[in-house]
Amino acid sequence: MGDFGEPERAIVKRRWEQYDPTVGAKQEEASTPCPRPSCTGDRITCGPGFRDAPQPFPYQGSKRRIAPKILRHLPASVPRLVEPFAGSAAMSIAVALRRGASRYWINDAHEPLADLWREILDRPEDLLDRYAFLWSDQHGRERQYYDEVRSRFNSAHDPADFLYLLARCVKAAVRYNANGEFNNTPDNRRRGARPSEMRRRLLGVSGLLNGRTRVTSRDYREVLRSCTDSDLVYMDPPYQGVCRSRDQRYSPSIDHDRFCEDLAGLNSRDVMFAVSYDGRTGEKRYGRDLPASLGLVRLEIRAGRSTQATLLGRRDVTYESLYLSPALVAAGVSGQLLHWSPSENAPACDSRSLASIHRPSAAPRKVAAHSQ
Repeated sequence: MGDFGEPERAIVKRRWEQYDPTVGAKQEEASTPCPRPSCTGDRITCGPGFRDAPQPFPYQGSKRRIAPKILRHLPASVPRLVEPFAGSAAMSIAVALRRGASRYWINDAHEPLADLWREILDRPEDLLDRYAFLWSDQHGRERQYYDEVRSRFNSAHDPADFLYLLARCVKAAVRYNANGEFNNTPDNRRRGARPSEMRRRLLGVSGLLNGRTRVTSRDYREVLRSCTDSDLVYMDPPYQGVCRSRDQRYSPSIDHDRFCEDLAGLNSRDVMFAVSYDGRTGEKRYGRDLPASLGLVRLEIRAGRSTQATLLGRRDVTYESLYLSPALVAAGVSGQLLHWSPSENAPACDSRSLASIHRPSAAPRKVAAHSQ
């Protein structure tokens, strides 16, 4: 979008106040100290809206809704959390909210997404000003304006344009055509998050992760080779589980056998990792199970009713599988996990049974995690 100087900022402020009269209240609320005595932050990073893993931008397949359930099976504190398939980095945000890691590594093979993350962490105010300009400038010709921004993004890959597209596109899905051009259409029912809401999200996330987060756009295998036994690695590879319908031109698909080899390599170095990989909705299964030879513990996380099921009037509930590595299970045995608490209807998981799962010859044991 080029330089963004004072004249443009003045236009943003005028239009923002015209279409979003709550902006003054939002800014005032952001500076109010948190009422919790133990907290030294402010409401924008730890207030009511940020206690349930906020999402900086809408993103298909995000684990934001089930992040608190996944957290129950992760260590209370680690030196570094690594997300090789970060997307909207829901787990990094959830862990940071609970001060669960000293450092974070956000990686995504999609370069424009990595660039957006760099802007959010390093230059959030400038990004927000540019987004607010786009949001207000679209007024009255939203459909045409979306096409103009999409065309410009395909030429220049500007992070503010990408943020606007994610805020407005159908199902927040990143989709490209055979020519490598972003081609998802707008959801004409909405104009995207208001600038005040986007400000709350981005400044909150930036406050949580800025100065402690490395952002890269590498092949996931390169990231895994750099991980050590002091890291916790959370992986949510594309095109598995209940999100298998994602457009495979977004990034190269993950080869199942090669991915299993990579997990075996992490096991050989005693790296703690958790993987969201397959799942089911009702009786229909998605994706391939990870092999028993890896010695993983498999949990089922209740994700709730899917949007599609709700629209069709069905009662099918979606469950997503979460696999825990032997090193992570060992941390649970030694009492380092936040919680190890299967549901009342699931078989008990005491330290003895967890230790037995540690053997490579043991098949993955399926345990239902808390669904409430």
